[in-house]
Amino acid sequence: MTDRKQKILQKRKALEKKIKRSMDELSNQDKENLQAIAIKYNSESKKAPTVVASGRGKLAKQILELAEENKIPMVEDPSLSKLLSSLKIKSEIPPKLFKVIAEILAFIFYLEKMAQKKSGLRSRFKRLKK
Repeated sequence: MTDRKQKILQKRKALEKKIKRSMDELSNQDKENLQAIAIKYNSESKKAPTVVASGRGKLAKQILELAEENKIPMVEDPSLSKLLSSLKIKSEIPPKLFKVIAEILAFIFYLEKMAQKKSGLRSRFKRLKK
């Protein structure tokens, strides 16, 4: 694995820990102000990503917990959350936000590709060990 890939993986793990720690340390008032937005993108369709969930407070916490349970990548960006929260559920991301969302999705796709490679290497190693 290259140094660049290792740094990206370390950054992702650090971000996941930071999000989890931040959730644990939130005061009740902060938990009420917590905001989460989930987007979905189908790379096979020619449509823009869509908002599939949005919520504040307890609903936001549930969205984050579901994402964590299902190993859905998360990105913490309060200003982007604020912009996306103004959109209705099932609405497409507006063209003004395409670049930001594209950068996030590209990073996520890269991480998923690396995770698949890592998983493949582990399974090969297990077969060799037996």
